[in-house]
Amino acid sequence: MAGVVLRAAVRSWRVGVQPGCGVRPLSQTQGPPGHPSFVESTDEYQFVERLLPPASIPEPPKHERYPTPSGWQPPRDPPPSLPYLVRRSRMHNIPVYKDITHGNRQMTVIRKVEGDIWVSGRVAPPGLARTS
Repeated sequence: MAGVVLRAAVRSWRVGVQPGCGVRPLSQTQGPPGHPSFVESTDEYQFVERLLPPASIPEPPKHERYPTPSGWQPPRDPPPSLPYLVRRSRMHNIPVYKDITHGNRQMTVIRKVEGDIWVSGRVAPPGLARTS
């Protein structure tokens, strides 16, 4: 039985030709003659533009009081003279995150720290309390 299957496989085997890669009729490679495959229109592009992300992040709006109800406040201008600087994210937020691992280990992660990072680790910013 195995010999019959092997002979059939060897007989139909052709070197370098994949099945289904033979010559195709012209009707399978082209659409109907004189009929374009798509129509280009710029009238509806305004609907596409609404779905595209903006090229740049807009400046945050001015508020009457800070911090806002969500707790956001703009950066001080000029920044304080410290040996380190924490840059804001592109959405104008402070990059401070809470990282929970192994179910109960909680860490505060501060990203985008520039300058002397060791001083920034010893001196906790206001609002962050050290727990040992």
